[in-house]
Amino acid sequence: MKNSSTPQGDLSAQIAASIRDAIIAGDLIVDARLPSEAELAEQFKVSRPTVREALKRLAAQALIRTQRGATGGAFVNHLKYPDAYAQQITTSTLLLSMNEVSIATACEARFALERACTRLSAERRSADHLATMRAEMFRQSQPGLSDEAFCASDVAFHRALVDGAQNPVMSYQLAGAVEAMQPLMNMITFTARSREKIVALHGQIADALEAQNAADADAALTELEAYTISLARDVLDAHARR
Repeated sequence: MKNSSTPQGDLSAQIAASIRDAIIAGDLIVDARLPSEAELAEQFKVSRPTVREALKRLAAQALIRTQRGATGGAFVNHLKYPDAYAQQITTSTLLLSMNEVSIATACEARFALERACTRLSAERRSADHLATMRAEMFRQSQPGLSDEAFCASDVAFHRALVDGAQNPVMSYQLAGAVEAMQPLMNMITFTARSREKIVALHGQIADALEAQNAADADAALTELEAYTISLARDVLDAHARR
């Protein structure tokens, strides 16, 4: 790890970045114990509270974990894909909310990424993935289900489709697309959509995956994309006319 030589700026962020770079470069390996707060403060020529704040930043990114006791301290964490989902989703949500991303652009990205999983999901999906999709379809068909609960179930259905590909890298990359983009689309279209149509399309997707028919699953997903974009355009046009 390099010593911090910059006198100004957010020192805790700079220290966290330096330690993060050392982890990425392999200078600090999984389960390696970091120097003590006093040692880090001496190394970076800063106060211990500044070091403590840097360690909090790294812990928030799941890069390190802390243990108490005589053998305690800060240790390099074994970061797993599911542990990184929340950060990916948060970043994607912020990017979408803070920038002018059209519904067409969001749909294009989300469905293109999800479609990439369809063939693999048709080949690899497990009984549990299919059971999750069927359970969410049943939930979506309940008449008393709130709009928020329907949206959450919609996300869970598509999460199962993606996870059915059983490729952790794709699941991670699609966490932002499914978990962040889909709620955005749901918020725009929930007042105009037909739940029955969506459940029917979900049924076609699940049936095709169960039959290991990637072409039919892709066709149903394409139809769902067209329906979503059409709804969004109608809703946005109606708002523009007000």
